[in-house]
Amino acid sequence: MDFGRLSDLRYVDFRLPPDHPETARVLTQALPTQPAPPAVYVGCPIWTNKAWLGSYFPQGIRDTDYLHYYARQFNSIELNTTHYRIPDAPTVRKWRTAVPDTFRFCPKLPQVISHDRALYNADDLTQSFCRSIEGLGPTLGHAFLQLPPTFGPEHLPRLERYLLDFPDYVPLAVELRHPAWFSDRGLLDAVSAMLEALSKPLVLSDVAGRRDVLHQRLTAPVAFLRLNGHALVDSDFRRADDWAARVAGWLEAGLHTAYVFIHQKDILHSPIWAEHFLRRLHELTGMQVQPPRVIPQAVQGSLF
Repeated sequence: MDFGRLSDLRYVDFRLPPDHPETARVLTQALPTQPAPPAVYVGCPIWTNKAWLGSYFPQGIRDTDYLHYYARQFNSIELNTTHYRIPDAPTVRKWRTAVPDTFRFCPKLPQVISHDRALYNADDLTQSFCRSIEGLGPTLGHAFLQLPPTFGPEHLPRLERYLLDFPDYVPLAVELRHPAWFSDRGLLDAVSAMLEALSKPLVLSDVAGRRDVLHQRLTAPVAFLRLNGHALVDSDFRRADDWAARVAGWLEAGLHTAYVFIHQKDILHSPIWAEHFLRRLHELTGMQVQPPRVIPQAVQGSLF
């Protein structure tokens, strides 16, 4: 995730802002319908991580086995491949059979819908996409609509119309990037209220260069967080601690589900960050979410 990435972090305040005042109300209202227990899903943007061979993946596995072994390390994935094409049914079936029912795919809507057409005249493509990912069955988490930085508040009526028509059998989160959505508190409140009425989570992005998108406004009892790390510098671990504390508080207050997706330039850093975050979350909540771990490798015998 290059959005908001900075090379110089010296002047970035990585502290989490306080929750938006409406977040507590959304969680309180969710308490009566809270599943038992709530769920936390942590993942990366891709599973074909060759750098994990010999550590988090067995050495020598086939490319077709990567997702199977990825799902033994993480319980979710930010499915970016769907941003570039709508998968066919055989591909979706392969994905579905490679993971356990406890795994969750979070597919990104195709860029032809979100970026090229900017939600205009995209009904047929949207229906095709939703019918495709419906094949993921119980492993389908929240899809997410990532709108480009050029999609500003002047398109709010188009966004509302699109979300009203979006198939209700696919859970959907929405990511806004244009700065104007966040510079006007009244506008943010208005679009948040619209998303809340439609039960659509507003994505939270923790990135160095755009602290405004860390709005802390939950519009559903689902938190969808995308974090941009920086090679496991001290601030990465402080953010892991802070996010574990914030998610723990939300879970206690009524949060049903948390998705946490990790973006690191070096993919070897993502399991380390995830292990730290999940260990801290376990200390705070007692939740048992298996962290990624280095696996024993087969040792070839030697002849003397």
